[in-house]
Amino acid sequence: LFRLENSRRPEDIERVLASLIDWLAVPEQDSLRRAFVVWLKRVLLPARVPGAELPNVNDLQEMRAMLAERVKTWTEEWKQQGEAKLLRRLLIRRFGALPAWAEAHLEQASEDELEVWADRVLECATLEEILKDPT
Repeated sequence: LFRLENSRRPEDIERVLASLIDWLAVPEQDSLRRAFVVWLKRVLLPARVPGAELPNVNDLQEMRAMLAERVKTWTEEWKQQGEAKLLRRLLIRRFGALPAWAEAHLEQASEDELEVWADRVLECATLEEILKDPT
């Protein structure tokens, strides 16, 4: 439990889950395996991956497989959310409160769009110029 809580990277969590699967392999540990799955679904993963949809997983092996499959997607989403958050902060600092259309652009932007807009923050004079179509 402590190793899971202190895991910093998804690979660490996966490694601990592999160990748990081995340690709790005997049928007598069924209830403990279920308890770990419930704790992972209700406590650890929601704290580490807020807003992510978690499929209905019922055992540790399914949990490990699901994490291995989804970690890359989640990492990309976190990166994009971080870029949008930083760009939003820069725009607010430069132009004040953002209008609804600008917020909508930021929420729907691709990673490429965010990068282009971030470069424009230093070059363009208006919010409209910064957030225009990046092509």
